[in-house]
Amino acid sequence: MSSQLHTVEKIGGTSMSNYEAVRDNVIVADRSHEDLYQRIFVVSAYAGVTDELLEHKKTGEPGVYALFADAESDWAWGDDLTKLIKFLTDINGDLFEDPMLKQQADQFITDRIEGVRGCLIDLQRLCSYGQFQLEEHLLTVREMLAGIGEAHSAFNTALKLQQEGINARFVDLTGWRDTELLPLDEKLKQAFDAVDLTRELPIVTGYAQCKEGLMRTFDRGYSEMTFSRVAVITDAREAVIHKEFHLSSADPNIVGADKVVPLGRTNYDVADQLANLGMEAIHPRAGKGLRQAEIPLRVMNTFEPEHTGTLITGDYISEKPQVEIIAGAKGVFAIEVFDQDMQGEPGSDRRILDVLSRFKVRFLAKDTNANTITHYVGSTLKHVKRVVNTLKEEFSTGEVTTRKVAVVSAIGSDMKVPGILSRSVKSLADKEISVLALHQSMRQVDIQFVIDEEDYEKAVIALHGVLIEPHNHEYAIVAAESTLELGE
Repeated sequence: MSSQLHTVEKIGGTSMSNYEAVRDNVIVADRSHEDLYQRIFVVSAYAGVTDELLEHKKTGEPGVYALFADAESDWAWGDDLTKLIKFLTDINGDLFEDPMLKQQADQFITDRIEGVRGCLIDLQRLCSYGQFQLEEHLLTVREMLAGIGEAHSAFNTALKLQQEGINARFVDLTGWRDTELLPLDEKLKQAFDAVDLTRELPIVTGYAQCKEGLMRTFDRGYSEMTFSRVAVITDAREAVIHKEFHLSSADPNIVGADKVVPLGRTNYDVADQLANLGMEAIHPRAGKGLRQAEIPLRVMNTFEPEHTGTLITGDYISEKPQVEIIAGAKGVFAIEVFDQDMQGEPGSDRRILDVLSRFKVRFLAKDTNANTITHYVGSTLKHVKRVVNTLKEEFSTGEVTTRKVAVVSAIGSDMKVPGILSRSVKSLADKEISVLALHQSMRQVDIQFVIDEEDYEKAVIALHGVLIEPHNHEYAIVAAESTLELGE
């Protein structure tokens, strides 16, 4: 495989659901037949499919996995699996007009799902004996179910492209009926050794079964890790993520499309801050691999292929100190532990973190003083209640309280701007928004404002107005120049 000639590109679920846009804007665009190759595409499941397979990402509504894991649901998961076949074959019906191709696609996904059904029935039967515990196998079940979504979309895309005269190759990393479990990097080397990038277009499943167990660490961020490692292992020239929107200076739905600008350039540090807020440009661990291999990452809008998108590199620092993006998170819970015995007792924070870790609750920020530690967590109310009950047992002489808040961040690769904090707080005060807590680290890549949830949109608009909009013309210049960064 020729080093530094090819790109590795990831297509998200919302984009995948619009095959024509992906084909016309991303895969083919205005390329000649020869120019179609030297690219690897890592694809996500179609929009909504992973929600049906596992559980709804935002509402927590159970999918097949959640029903199977719930011992009280008995066989409800089986009915859900049957509904899933109809859901996926309906997607096939929208994609394939040719009845022979539709039959081929339906056969592929039905065989997969029925294979999984048989496996789950056997597992449930096995675990009816006391010596076998279902909990020990749930992570494997979760991985097996997740892989169905990516196998479905990758197989369909390769089949459709082949029909249209492109030499696409379905690369199935889901481990379906594999006889050995390999480490991820070894599995990828083995998969791509057989691929000729000069004349084949690999369509790769975003889920990869491997010894490390991607879901154990990344849960539903696994496709970004697969994408990152494929880029590193194959020594890509550039990694590209195609989303249904630009990586912009704020959410255009809040601030207005006429006021936001694509970032154009930024660095992996900024990408990490966005990931912390749940607005992932890329998962931090996936970004780390690209950064270490010195592979630049480009985030592009599927529906604006002529735009060069935003280029993320390890060494970029804005020409002058400035804020690049206003981002945030709603539905955040502040969990406050107050205990007078905390003072001079260094282990309190560790005890709280152990509880958060046990319930797999991630925190966006925290603050401490002599007798109080507050963690701002992004989680469901159900999980927060469990955390609070456990903390009350752990700190029996203290008080544990919760409050629903929002976090809004000003983020930039270099924010050493004199007076930025006072200007930010004044812009919020002018809109009668109370700042409940404030976090700024010495690294000066972000400032976090904790506010009432109802003030979230107002705060984003206010901060964008004072910190970014006066400099919009400069961002437009940076965006235009970003296309010149890589070996023209």
